[in-house]
Amino acid sequence: MTSLKSSPRRHWLQTLLATGLAASVCGGLALSASTAAAQAAYPAKPIRLVVPFATGGVTDTSGRLIAEQLSKRLGQQVIVDNKPGASGSIGTQMVAAAAPDGYTLLLGFDGTLVIYPHSAPKVGFDTVKDFAPIGKIGDAILILVSHPGVPAKSLQQVIALSKTQPGGLSYGSSGTGGTPHIAGELLKQRTGANLTHIPYKGGGQAMIDLLGGNIPLVYTAVAGAISHVKSGKLHAVAVSSAQRAPSLPDVPTFIESGVADFDINSWVGLLAPAKTPQAIVDKLNTELNAVLNDPAVRERLNTLGITASPGGPERFGRDMARDLSRYAAVVKAAGIKAE
Repeated sequence: MTSLKSSPRRHWLQTLLATGLAASVCGGLALSASTAAAQAAYPAKPIRLVVPFATGGVTDTSGRLIAEQLSKRLGQQVIVDNKPGASGSIGTQMVAAAAPDGYTLLLGFDGTLVIYPHSAPKVGFDTVKDFAPIGKIGDAILILVSHPGVPAKSLQQVIALSKTQPGGLSYGSSGTGGTPHIAGELLKQRTGANLTHIPYKGGGQAMIDLLGGNIPLVYTAVAGAISHVKSGKLHAVAVSSAQRAPSLPDVPTFIESGVADFDINSWVGLLAPAKTPQAIVDKLNTELNAVLNDPAVRERLNTLGITASPGGPERFGRDMARDLSRYAAVVKAAGIKAE
């Protein structure tokens, strides 16, 4: 009987295994090198930035500003693609299902990503699992404003007045489930204020009714109210940021007005589909932060009522997870249902 150790068959098997192993290793190295090279060359073609809202609003305008600046820094055009509908969820779902290659990005909005999931029966995306955070673009400070005819000027006076109204003191907002609506509901829950929400199809319509004296209060972004406050047509009750708004330094915060830990801003940020290579996420974050640290860009964002907030992907991810968690209870307690 021939020994397997010295047989030609044994030699042939050893040669085949060695050759196959070498080919496998070489193939793996070649694939890794190819992937690394592709990521190093990123971006090699135009990038699509999905804005899940119609053209012309503050979110769209901020997205176009960032796209313009990133195009200059990346050497490839960043093309804005507006996909409005269903509180921003249609465009958001599109990005969640896109290839994770860095060529389809999302202009993420807090109302869609951390509020809508709690108020809609079917969402179509998972905020935490379906996206790779790149970085926050900025925070839009919210403000509570009143008609000058309202016999209450401070926040505590507004709260006291609301409790004397059998039907509640009405406040308007840009719509059901938006951050201003959530802020108003949280104010009710924290203080016992008797407030009644009046949803509008956009903050502009709410402001028209407020200026006309048809409603006493509106919760909105500072950008939508600042000109009327400075002209004296409206009274600024308080801003809901941790510090006073730089554009309205004389207006107190809700915290200063006696509501502890009341720090609620609307925010906008940049995200990619989940499983986008970390090298691409890091490159986009680096370039986004460079854009946000440009004084000219910061000033243009300020005119939109947005304070630039450069930072890392991890920090943005933590902020999203925090808001997703804390707004759940507010939405449930208020019984908010997406329109």
